[in-house]
Amino acid sequence: MADLSQTPGGQRRLPVPRWLKKTAGTALTVAVTLLGLLFVTFMIGRVMPIDPVLAVIGERATQAQYDEVFRELGLDRPLLVQFAIYVNDVLHGDFGTSIRTGQQVSDDIARVFPATLELATLGTLIGVFIGVPLGVLAAVFRGRWIDQLARLVGLVGYSMPIFWLGLVGLLIFYGILGWVAGPGRLGVFYQGLVPTRTGLLLVDSLIAGDWTVFKDAFSHIILPASLLGYFSLAYISRMTRSFMLEQLNSEYITTARVKGLSEWAVIWRHAFRNIRIQLITVIALAYANLLEGSVLTEIIFAWPGIGQYITTSLLANDMNSVLGGTVVIGTIFVALNIFSDLLYRFFDPRAK
Repeated sequence: MADLSQTPGGQRRLPVPRWLKKTAGTALTVAVTLLGLLFVTFMIGRVMPIDPVLAVIGERATQAQYDEVFRELGLDRPLLVQFAIYVNDVLHGDFGTSIRTGQQVSDDIARVFPATLELATLGTLIGVFIGVPLGVLAAVFRGRWIDQLARLVGLVGYSMPIFWLGLVGLLIFYGILGWVAGPGRLGVFYQGLVPTRTGLLLVDSLIAGDWTVFKDAFSHIILPASLLGYFSLAYISRMTRSFMLEQLNSEYITTARVKGLSEWAVIWRHAFRNIRIQLITVIALAYANLLEGSVLTEIIFAWPGIGQYITTSLLANDMNSVLGGTVVIGTIFVALNIFSDLLYRFFDPRAK
């Protein structure tokens, strides 16, 4: 029976449940992390050599107009008050107005983010479905040709610049062979033929039953997604190989083989089962990295995602859009880490 704690007045009270403590601790950690993210983005907006007032009214405005907009933006208030206003606006989904598009930044992000989500998701799926089996085979046949191939794939994936591979891929598969469509997300002829429901073109075209649009969208996405998937594959296969080698060298694997279990059962039912939890974290991090690190890929392939949106906004001195996109990406990264932690606890009862 759990002991009851006593207050200074001698009254007994029930102990706080362990799950409630963990939930409160996790919530506090997330809140502090997001607050730190907002503080960093706020300070970036203040230290950048860009005058937010001139970015709004232009350089030909009078001093009176400058002073009026300066007060409207709240720049005349103390820095701490400005930060509090900024946090309140972000919590209400208000990132300000984009100078470049003239629309709310939240509306712009809602429009461009599905493109990045679709690209990163397909790239992660490619990396998982190829990288995990490749890593397992490399560990099982350590030192053989499949292991050397996996190492070579990982080495090239970590060494080659992504923009160079993107340009080479466009030259070979689009320019010379004509196997895939060119830059962009969809051909001009197919624009607007499918109603937008999820923002994911492949899903929307399937819902609408329009296979022509689906084929065109798939032809556009397969090359950049394969490129991102290759970099994800290099990381996932390397980590899978490392995890599997650790398990295959364990005593319980030797015991399982001595008992007469088939090699298939030893590898997949015992060794691989024990690395699933570690792979969850690896895959979640790989997915988050693709969501936030696909900037160069989106620029090379003219992919209208959030990476291209942030880059274009930065070149146009549109700091509201840059900071809004940064906050969204950072929040998603934190959310994916929390999700992987929850899955970790679900698959491993010892972590509960």
